[in-house]
Amino acid sequence: MELLQRLCASHGIPGHEEAVRAVIREEMGNYTDEITTDALGNIVCFRAGKGPGPRRKVMLSGHLDEIGFIVNCVEKEGWVRFLPVGGWDIRNLNAQRVLIHTRSGDTIGGVVGSKPIHLLTASEKNRKLDFPDLFIDTGLSKEKAVEMIREGDWVTMDREFVALGDCYVSKAFDDRVGAYVVFEAMKRVGEHAVDLYSVGTVQEEVGLRGALVSAFGIQPDLAVAVDITPACDTPGSSRHERNTALGEGVAIKLMDSSLICSPKLVDFFIDLAEKHGINHQLEILRRGGTDAGAMQRVHAGCPAITISIPTRYGHSPVEMVHKNDVQAAVELVSRFITTAHEGDFMPR
Repeated sequence: MELLQRLCASHGIPGHEEAVRAVIREEMGNYTDEITTDALGNIVCFRAGKGPGPRRKVMLSGHLDEIGFIVNCVEKEGWVRFLPVGGWDIRNLNAQRVLIHTRSGDTIGGVVGSKPIHLLTASEKNRKLDFPDLFIDTGLSKEKAVEMIREGDWVTMDREFVALGDCYVSKAFDDRVGAYVVFEAMKRVGEHAVDLYSVGTVQEEVGLRGALVSAFGIQPDLAVAVDITPACDTPGSSRHERNTALGEGVAIKLMDSSLICSPKLVDFFIDLAEKHGINHQLEILRRGGTDAGAMQRVHAGCPAITISIPTRYGHSPVEMVHKNDVQAAVELVSRFITTAHEGDFMPR
């Protein structure tokens, strides 16, 4: 899992995915025919299929960006004010360690400041926080903070990748674990009969922007996004609300709020999983979207699906995935690459 750890240790909010791209470029050099980066920042690893043409073009997508923040004010006293980039639950932010990435290339540590609970008034305890209430304390003198940090610098969580029982916990599993599956599957397969485009997309967390751009360039015949999905298996979740559960296998999505997955692709993936004994579960996500929702709508459209890794505590600094689910996802996507030329995926 060394590649997954390296991806999660890298930092990159939407529009600032350079460090994550560098990991992909270094890792995939020996496994592709060509690596390119488009104007928006999507990194495309291409490997031609073997056999006569015309060959199907298959696009696999895992987005590289993580949710984070942008500095919108550095007060004269040195306090750093910030705004979210992507969907944050503000309840997760008090007293967290963060990293400020500056224009000069410096990385400055800080903590999200909070008032001690025994000093809070009754009204403060009951009031819902908003981002104007939060600030970052860097520990620097006010002169040094004003000198080194400016509006537009970006901020990520300061958290490590750790093993916890049968699981992994880290920041940025959304969607570094999906990117890991996409590129690890490409590494593992041998010859295949489709032209394969494994893409690390950008700016997914702010509107599926990278997937839309890269799919317009590739014009795929089939599109597969790999992303996380909520594992609603913790206390307080009823059975009918459960989207997926940790440890019960890779999730084959049926629909979310961005797409209805191609029924023929859904059946094809289910058949693959059953044939090869790959632990799997089906997923319907009521709210939230993935790159597949953008890829299916380019040009004349193409059949698309999302393969998901069940994840607890999504969009937080301590996202959790199960080791077996990750490996099941790699195996399922690998099997698809080697058989994608066989199926009939067009609607009747």
